[in-house]
Amino acid sequence: MVVHTFRAGFPSVGKSTLLSKLAGVYSEVAAYEFTTLTTVPGCIKYKGAKIQLLDLPGIIEGAKDGKGRGRQVIAVARTCSLIFIVLDVLKPLQHKKLIEHELEGFGLRLNKQPPNIVFRKKDKGGVNLQTMVSIWVGESQRYVTSQAEFSDHWVSQSELDLDTVKSILSEYRIHNADITLRYDATSDDLIDVIEGNRIYVPCIYLLNKIGAKVACVGMVMKILANVGTRV
Repeated sequence: MVVHTFRAGFPSVGKSTLLSKLAGVYSEVAAYEFTTLTTVPGCIKYKGAKIQLLDLPGIIEGAKDGKGRGRQVIAVARTCSLIFIVLDVLKPLQHKKLIEHELEGFGLRLNKQPPNIVFRKKDKGGVNLQTMVSIWVGESQRYVTSQAEFSDHWVSQSELDLDTVKSILSEYRIHNADITLRYDATSDDLIDVIEGNRIYVPCIYLLNKIGAKVACVGMVMKILANVGTRV
């Protein structure tokens, strides 16, 4: 079994150094940005599984639009099983927000499950919107549509109604479709389902350069809590 992992981050946050430490692979390190210009692979073994680590050029603002070879870099991320986002400890929240924005703008969804929405185009009949809720009967899961019968389990739609759904579909020139919502979905969720090209991948955040730049342990723990980093 081979697991491919992608490490994203701004230039000079220590991605290459991390690869060298983990996999024993040399990836050029220097005191200037964009030291890494091509893909540098490394490999570690864990409980019988081979984990391939990919070191790529840093992601910058505008990467999803092609800036700094961003499209090529993010395209590699779409093929990976896990993404590591490496953050500079002095700018973790700012970098986290920008990198997530660039990755999501290229169709990646981090630490999210695919929307539980059924979308089916048809030739005629207009737009049909149905809301369902899942309940457990014994050891089996069922989806039901009767709000009166299962009112205690019902989840109302706070954002999507028939007019909103029709408006979204019209942007894609879709006028005949069956839509089934199985939870309180958002417009973005529906758009992701219609687009049909989103990639859902787990993500781990790593804070780097802590020892070199931050002396206060309390400050580090506060940053970790805000970023949601796994340590």
